Amino acid sequence: MREGGGRVRRAAQRGLAAEGREELLKGVKWDQLPHQMIDAAPTEESVVEVKRTRGDVPDIFPEPAPEPTSQASDFENSYNYVLSRLAGIDQAIHKLNVGHYTLDVKVSQLIDRLSKLDAKVGDLEDSIQEVYRHSKDNRKEIGRLEGCHKGQRLGYKCYLVYNNLADYAGASRKCLERGGRLAMPRDRKEQEALAAYVKAFFSPGNWPVWLGINDLRSEGLYLFDDGTRVSYFQWRKHFLSSQPDGGKRENCVAMSSDDGDWWDHYCDRIMNYVCEFDDRLLVESSSAACRTSFKLALNSDNCIRQPNFNTLEKEEPSPKLW
Repeated sequence: MREGGGRVRRAAQRGLAAEGREELLKGVKWDQLPHQMIDAAPTEESVVEVKRTRGDVPDIFPEPAPEPTSQASDFENSYNYVLSRLAGIDQAIHKLNVGHYTLDVKVSQLIDRLSKLDAKVGDLEDSIQEVYRHSKDNRKEIGRLEGCHKGQRLGYKCYLVYNNLADYAGASRKCLERGGRLAMPRDRKEQEALAAYVKAFFSPGNWPVWLGINDLRSEGLYLFDDGTRVSYFQWRKHFLSSQPDGGKRENCVAMSSDDGDWWDHYCDRIMNYVCEFDDRLLVESSSAACRTSFKLALNSDNCIRQPNFNTLEKEEPSPKLW
């Protein structure tokens, strides 16, 4: 029984092997099989080999991907890319250069315009200074004419009292702005004429007025407002209060309107003032040889004369004889 059963089992195995072999070899050409597989029973190795031949089983180690057809082509592409980028950079640099040149041109034009504007501003400033100078001269001339028209004339001098309060420096400045100076009586004749005019102006009151006299430079050395030395004095003399009595504290001189006496005062005291104007025309000349209608100005080589309102012509000085 056992032997018969074994034969049956082996026969069945052979049948199954034959069926598997036929199934395995479907679609495979005989000339593709190794000769040892044609009659032999299929094994695991033979089955894998047949499936690999048929394409059912992939390789464990796949074949490498095919290499590029040409490395030179990739290099050429990279080279062209770099060239294109360089061309773009070159165009950008060119645009920057053009823009820089344009800016240089504009800056140069602006500098030229600024230079022209500076020149015009300089000319304008000169014109303004010229106008200011003429205006200042006109104010002085107007002040001089006003002083001689409204004030008191004495020879070539005109005196005008200003009923405005100011300290010594302010009064001196205001007289200069009007083309004159603080009154400077140089002798008894001028002193008496000025005192009479001031007394009549303030009568019946008694008000001091600044004169153009001070000893600010050196104590006891009295100078006129134009820097010349005072040689005639009209100090108040009284047993109760003789002048000057202020020492180094009172350095500026004022005149009393009631009697014309001089007093020394603090220079920052405010009071009225009287200006004097020189009612003469100056003719520039470097020669002291002047015609008879001219007189030599004090401390000057200029020739002067009283204005002639009937004519605007000026008499020329005589030429030098040497």
